[in-house]
Amino acid sequence: MLARWLDSDVGYSFRTSPVAMAAAIIAFVCIFASVFAGWITPHNPFDLRTLELSDARLPPAWYELGSRKYLLGTDDQGRDILSAVVYGARISLVVGFASVVLSVLIGVSLGLVAGFKGGWVDTVLMRLCDVMLSFPAILVALLIAGVGRALFPNAPSSVAFGVLIASITLTGWVQYARTVRGSTLVERNKEYVQAARVTGVAPMRIMRLHVLPNVMGPVLVLATIQVATAIITEATLSFLGVGAPPTSPSLGTLIRVGNDYLFSGEWWITVFPGLMLVLIALSVNLLGDWLRDALNPRLR
Repeated sequence: MLARWLDSDVGYSFRTSPVAMAAAIIAFVCIFASVFAGWITPHNPFDLRTLELSDARLPPAWYELGSRKYLLGTDDQGRDILSAVVYGARISLVVGFASVVLSVLIGVSLGLVAGFKGGWVDTVLMRLCDVMLSFPAILVALLIAGVGRALFPNAPSSVAFGVLIASITLTGWVQYARTVRGSTLVERNKEYVQAARVTGVAPMRIMRLHVLPNVMGPVLVLATIQVATAIITEATLSFLGVGAPPTSPSLGTLIRVGNDYLFSGEWWITVFPGLMLVLIALSVNLLGDWLRDALNPRLR
């Protein structure tokens, strides 16, 4: 199956694009390390029993005061930066992918119905999209996440992550709805849709089996790019203190903690989580740009 995909037009475009291949390798390494963090990291930074405050704020191993036990140094609580970055990337990736999946499900469903049905259904859904677009996405996410933390201050981590994912999803679905709605308006007037209507196929079946596969191209490109946006949004919320709980810090939380020690010389506490965030966002964005060009027949 992989060989068949590599022989396709998209596969050929991937094989002949060094940027896409490099971005895919970086993204794969980050995802692989995050998934198998428990096996490849030297320490568990979230296990309080293993933390040693005497090892706090140690520099990287290549410094004179560094320790080989902590390759990239430690933070203010004695956590290994390398392990914390890998575990933090796992949280950021889970929140980013989960919010994008929910946004795609909601946005594609509403956009498909709006474009196919038209009339007052289309008007109501598009006005709702206009209202959501009138508010900055980060402001809405900050409001929802902040209210959730205030209402449930002692909630378990699962609830906190649920509120965080919901806050990002609340504004993320709009772009998918508008994109799918525009594509559906074009597809619903084509001959294959009219033929399906004449033969008595139910509208829901037409949308699901005929129209949906033909409008998913732009959605895949948008979803790829939005993964990086969702990860950065999550990091921003965590940096502001309303994202991931302190007991399970993501990359944004690690950057915020390191920011307090940046001017005192402990640069590694914030620089390495920041580099990990940049690598993830950059690689995903480059893959999205490549996929956009690969799926555009005018560029072939």
